Amino acid sequence: MFVFVAWTGTVHDRFTNRMITTQRWPGPRSGAGMAVAAMMCVQLGLALTVGLIDQLGADGAGWLRLAWAAVLLLVLVRPRPADFTRSALLTCVLLGVVTAGLTLLFMAALERLPLGTAAALEFLGPLGVAVVRGGVRRWVWPVVAAVGVLLLTQPWHGEVDLVGVGFALAAACCWAAYIVLTQRAGAEVEGVRALAVSMPVAGLVATVIAGPSTLPLLTWELVVAGLGLALLLPVTPFVLEMLALRRLSVTTFGTLMALEPAFAALIGLVVLGQIPGLAAALGVACVVIAGVGAERTEARTPTGPALAVPL
Repeated sequence: MFVFVAWTGTVHDRFTNRMITTQRWPGPRSGAGMAVAAMMCVQLGLALTVGLIDQLGADGAGWLRLAWAAVLLLVLVRPRPADFTRSALLTCVLLGVVTAGLTLLFMAALERLPLGTAAALEFLGPLGVAVVRGGVRRWVWPVVAAVGVLLLTQPWHGEVDLVGVGFALAAACCWAAYIVLTQRAGAEVEGVRALAVSMPVAGLVATVIAGPSTLPLLTWELVVAGLGLALLLPVTPFVLEMLALRRLSVTTFGTLMALEPAFAALIGLVVLGQIPGLAAALGVACVVIAGVGAERTEARTPTGPALAVPL
């Protein structure tokens, strides 16, 4: 027991010291590599979660990952009440509620839609934030994104799962709120302490929603699988993004993150065997182009890092 406590204390010290440091380290190439690795971890984690959805349902899979992520971050960061003002604590709690909504809604969408389609629709959230902050030409990118959405959903065929699309769009709204609240929390709280509060709140919200129906279905194998998925998403991508942001400008980082729907389509193809049609592939491309364009024309610099981990 003493050895475990000593180990967690060492990990906590190293983790918080590294994450709280605010200087920008050199190495844009390594920063870009970390951003790409973070996106790959996110999409791989989501692809592997599909198997968990088959056994626990969408809500259960989301809850198990959030619960483990909450435990891991509490152990690693150990937030103290003295680190937060009342305003900062409220922001972190709201961020946790939004995180739970983002996770559960996206899991519900993933249950009904291909990974690439769900990710592209969800990406409309951060795209909307970038457009609102954009310059005079910002109106171009929603039009491009709208074309992408039409190509992805193809309503003229009448085969689209409207419930799945609705869940994905609701997750997009949560992601937009997540970005705004993350930036506000980043302005008030150092390092990852905000996440160490918001994630347990997200775990509690998810427990209320999905815990009672999921607990009877759990086995030790599923519990361990949930731990592995929590490490893959969101813990590892969050650390990689924090490190990448120290090497890259916020605009460059945001532009790289706009490639996420393309990575989702690629992982969906390789891991899940989801082959997009030509129209769907063009739709993903339109959403990516709109995201890159909106990010590059954004008029002002955000107050904090717009982390792109879709939990």
